Amino acid sequence: MQWLLWKEKMLSLRGPTSTDHIQSVTQCRFCGVSKPSLIGRRNAVVSCGSSSSSSHRPPILAAATDEPSRREAAFEKCLADRLRLGSLTEDGLSFKEKFIVRCYEVGINRTATVETIANLLQEVGCNHAQSVGFSTDGFATTHTMRKLNLIWVTARMHIEIYKYPAWSDVVEIETWCQGEGRIGTRRDWILKDYTTGEVIGRATSKWVMMNRDTRRLQRVNDDVRDEYLIYCPVETRLALPEENNKSLRKIPKLDDPAQYSRLGLVVRLLWFIYILSRFFSQVFSMRLNLQPRRADLDMNQHVNNVTYIGWVLESIPQEIIDTHELQTITLDYRRECQHDDVVDSLANLEPFEDDAVLELQGTNGSAGATRGKQDCCQFLHLLRLSSDGQEINRGHTEWKRKPAR
Repeated sequence: MQWLLWKEKMLSLRGPTSTDHIQSVTQCRFCGVSKPSLIGRRNAVVSCGSSSSSSHRPPILAAATDEPSRREAAFEKCLADRLRLGSLTEDGLSFKEKFIVRCYEVGINRTATVETIANLLQEVGCNHAQSVGFSTDGFATTHTMRKLNLIWVTARMHIEIYKYPAWSDVVEIETWCQGEGRIGTRRDWILKDYTTGEVIGRATSKWVMMNRDTRRLQRVNDDVRDEYLIYCPVETRLALPEENNKSLRKIPKLDDPAQYSRLGLVVRLLWFIYILSRFFSQVFSMRLNLQPRRADLDMNQHVNNVTYIGWVLESIPQEIIDTHELQTITLDYRRECQHDDVVDSLANLEPFEDDAVLELQGTNGSAGATRGKQDCCQFLHLLRLSSDGQEINRGHTEWKRKPAR
């Protein structure tokens, strides 16, 4: 007992250290005791102890500072990995992660929106890159890429959804990447209903390298290829292996004038709203144009890929939104969109090549079905700058009639 009192006295004279803080946090987390409580922000004293045993032993004291050490940073990363419902597969060449569909990720049908699906694809891809040691200050940048100030940007995204998950459903997503010649890389995904194991969607994408400062595209050099190819399957593995699958289709440019757009509404309402605001001496806030918000920018300082999906769907007629659901979307990214740009969204209804029926078939567990022409429709899309008409994005969507409930 005297030795313990002497040790406690010496600790109080020496003062708390950052090492003590790390040890106390570790003991709190792994010994089943409560988390440490911080009092104040700088040089605060941390008390860590179980409520049931606090009367029998003195609390562990440590100092907390605003600047975490490397050990603390590494610990936090391990904590995120431990809480995340995902990990590398046994061969280490792909990554699987489970997600619960949240209430704020569903639409009016209580099923996940296509933006939710796209966000989950992006999240699992980033987590895969992080799990193999790639940087998180850009999307999966390797050591050589960071040294040369290079980042990955999306060139094409193709998503097929056979069944939309509902609120509280658990979705398991598997992803992997592989080389795509000298021009870039590709990433594929397979989505499954975790409860049944049914494949509910597939996706593929192509990525190219861009200089962060000059915003110019660059070829993938050997050093970068050597860094990421060791985590890729040796043999080509495709989420959409079918010959002539929809992800390979070339998207033609939409002819102007388009059947559907967001332009007419803006022109007709602009002067009317201005008169009303002057008459009532009030400020009217409406989003008349498609324009990037601060929240639309990602960590690479350009408009996030998912934002373009929402812009493309803005030009779909409401009667299609009410009666149909999106099954396939393909986007070609042709130029960057900056924060101050104003965007036009155009769409044309496209006839099917086969006038009789549309075959919606696939492998890898996709939902095979034969639907009449009246149950399906497809649109050609164009996103362009309002100022000079430059192309930002070409798109193609296919829709099927919503199932009866």
